[in-house]
Amino acid sequence: MDYIQLWKDSMVDRNGNIPKRLKDDETEEAFWASMVEKKQRFEEDPYARIVQKELFSLLNDDDHVLEIGPGWGNYTFAIANKVQKLTCIDSSKSIIQFLDSRISSQHADNIELVHGKFESEHTQNKYDVVFGFNCYYRMYDIGQALLKMNESANRLVIAGMTTGPEKPHYMELYRMGYSINLKQRDYIHILNVLYQLGILADCKIVQLQSRKTYSSYEKLIKDNVTKILDKDYNLQEVEKVITKYVSEQDGVYEYAYPFHAALVYWTPVS
Repeated sequence: MDYIQLWKDSMVDRNGNIPKRLKDDETEEAFWASMVEKKQRFEEDPYARIVQKELFSLLNDDDHVLEIGPGWGNYTFAIANKVQKLTCIDSSKSIIQFLDSRISSQHADNIELVHGKFESEHTQNKYDVVFGFNCYYRMYDIGQALLKMNESANRLVIAGMTTGPEKPHYMELYRMGYSINLKQRDYIHILNVLYQLGILADCKIVQLQSRKTYSSYEKLIKDNVTKILDKDYNLQEVEKVITKYVSEQDGVYEYAYPFHAALVYWTPVS
């Protein structure tokens, strides 16, 4: 099977189009600019520290690490505190400015920030470790991107991403016959692409738990029907399925469910 072509095919939506954010740099920049505007302070996602523990077991104190697509910095400042030097590259100018504004308060003067797209950046620089987490969603030529990661590393390459299962109510609705916008690309695709490229990678699976709270029943339902593709679905039936996985106390609703992170890693090969 051509896993690289499978990855490319999975970037197309149900109408046969690649979503605008995935192909248009200005649209992507506008998205991150709006997100930065809403961001009041730096705060890691709740699961990030659990993943960091597994990540740190792969890093050395004297490493120079390249991080691709750092986003809010879920791993950026923690990595900087662990290694000798960290270089970050991100295609969003807004994200680079966001991280730069927090370097001083995070006491991370060993960070270098680069504005650009890793997969198209022309550089001969080599790093001890090349790392990226959840940064592959816009990489159409995934084979070339992974090869560039491989060629840019002296010691280790780490490709990480969050993975399933999907929220359990979506899976139940799917089994009931509903059309659900399920995740199309996952870490297993990365492993298979690497295999196709002649790279046999290892993989660490990290168990995580998501807990999201809602201040009202209406917000709970609104946030948990977004992946339903059917235009005229049975709302009462859907609500009945959702509430099976939700607890309520004093008018506050909590939806807790398990998911995972995957760290795919390998020693660079020729």
